[in-house]
Amino acid sequence: MEQNKPEEEVTEIKENEEIGGNDAQNEPAEETNDSEAIGWDDVQDEMKQSAGPAEKQEVNSVRFEEIKGGKTKEAALDLDFILDIPLTVTVELGRGKMPISELLQLGQGSVVELTKFAGEPMDVFVNDRLMAIGEVVVVNEKLGVRLTDVISHAERIDKLK
Repeated sequence: MEQNKPEEEVTEIKENEEIGGNDAQNEPAEETNDSEAIGWDDVQDEMKQSAGPAEKQEVNSVRFEEIKGGKTKEAALDLDFILDIPLTVTVELGRGKMPISELLQLGQGSVVELTKFAGEPMDVFVNDRLMAIGEVVVVNEKLGVRLTDVISHAERIDKLK
């Protein structure tokens, strides 16, 4: 192969072989076709094309029918599937604020002052939403809450919006 090359190239190849062998690092760069090479202008053109507006997609609106509570047996059966969904009920005794330094000093027997007074109605939350107000009662040596005021259905729906 070296027979067909001019003397200068043959000399360069021999020098490369002496320095570090004829591996990929020492080989002269091969010429690439202009059609295969990607230039800076190509990159800029592609960036300009991708920066343009996105393709418009067709979006359809969806309408859901309102669930109406009916007195028929069929209407009652339609909502039966939600009756077994578990909900978290929380009764708030009161709230308080304190700096971290005081919190770190709390121990057994410490008293935390709350914002509500003794005998004041407690807030009843269902899944962190206020649903009722009630008073604390004792039933079979366990605490309970007697609901004194339940938030109306309309007020609960307004709070969801």
